[in-house]
Amino acid sequence: MLFRDKVALVTGGASGIGRATALAFAREGARVVVADIAEAGGRETVKAIGEQGGEALFQRADMLKPADIREMVAATVARFGRLDCAFNNAGHRGGSTNVVDCTEQEWDMVLGLNLKAIWLCMKYQIPEMLKVGGGAIVNTSSGLGNFAAPLTASYSTSKHAVIGLTRSAAVDFGPKNIRINALLPGATDTPMLAPAAQGSNLKLQDMANRIPLRRLGTAEDQAEAVIWLCSERAAFTHGLSLICDGGLSVLR
Repeated sequence: MLFRDKVALVTGGASGIGRATALAFAREGARVVVADIAEAGGRETVKAIGEQGGEALFQRADMLKPADIREMVAATVARFGRLDCAFNNAGHRGGSTNVVDCTEQEWDMVLGLNLKAIWLCMKYQIPEMLKVGGGAIVNTSSGLGNFAAPLTASYSTSKHAVIGLTRSAAVDFGPKNIRINALLPGATDTPMLAPAAQGSNLKLQDMANRIPLRRLGTAEDQAEAVIWLCSERAAFTHGLSLICDGGLSVLR
């Protein structure tokens, strides 16, 4: 029960890594707010938390709308009275394009969802954490936040920038007892992976064979990394870009 009497907010909690992390927070005693634009999936996550004996709230939020992000944080505090942990995870891969073929619409959407939304999440989350004496935030970047791959112009750019944003916030708010880290997932078996594999002309098994552990990551693998980063077990871990990719980055 690492988060007994704590409140955690998870964006992109309707599926994949977000859902697995919301469930893990609840398992460890947190009351959880599940935020997503996908209402059916988000409510399924909340139902699953309830079935395992936890307490959760679904909050519909479009991460491209600043008012929704502000209301998401306000609703968290209104329901549970505080905010201790946040996993800013909602994101979008965008299309398989280079810098020439990428449209302005795609660029704005991907950078808006993957980067601006994380800035806005922290903008409203941090003041609430300060009220309770501190907190922990994990922002989702990607293995492509450290490297590049063909036809990932908007996505790779946004994920590189998340690392910079995380480091900047860590410098500013570490002295105020708010730990801020980034998670860099590698190839993880979630609904987002299949389109990525198609864009790179790879089969999922081919992707797995490139990884030293010879398997794809699971949503639960990534969730456990988030749980550790947000817990007191990682009390001196701050400003880190944690790569969780089965060793793939070692080969680069």
